[in-house]
Amino acid sequence: MTTTQIFALAIGYLLGAIPFGLLLTRLSGRGDLREIGSGNIGATNVLRTGAKWLAALTLLFDAAKGAAAVMVAQALWPDGVRYAAAGALIGHLYPVWLKFKGGKGVATLLGILVPLLPVAALVYALVWVGLLLLLRISSVAGMAAATSAQLTAAIAGERALLPMLIGFAILIIWKHRENLQRLKDGTEPRIGRSEA
Repeated sequence: MTTTQIFALAIGYLLGAIPFGLLLTRLSGRGDLREIGSGNIGATNVLRTGAKWLAALTLLFDAAKGAAAVMVAQALWPDGVRYAAAGALIGHLYPVWLKFKGGKGVATLLGILVPLLPVAALVYALVWVGLLLLLRISSVAGMAAATSAQLTAAIAGERALLPMLIGFAILIIWKHRENLQRLKDGTEPRIGRSEA
């Protein structure tokens, strides 16, 4: 790993580790997000505070930090773009400031894809939103969207990105392991109900 790749990884991690959901709920006077609903710091759990606008902001900022990490690397360290992308997602999933207990990465991966592979970002967004509207199960929509990225990259001929995108999908599915158990048990709630 080169020095620039290390810098890209570090910048990506620091950006990814910003817990926007936690910060926004605290700033809006809604307390500690980790003590609400599922305890997750992502947009789906922010929605449980009753503030849709706050959930939308969380989603936007979580995506923006992923995009920012990639764009900074594209501008400064072109050989470190994938490292910055990996850093951003890992930072969101495992932020050092929160004892490595972060979000599930769905919005951050969308943000990473926007500058990295726009066509994959478009497919990702369509799969995510489409399944969310159809099934109203956040976990299913998020995992399906994460899986779509590698398929789109393969079809688009961007095979160099496949190992990273497969790794990202595995990480996101791993972070959803409790959701998978609830899906198996038939207890996974839909958006607007209790824990997800």
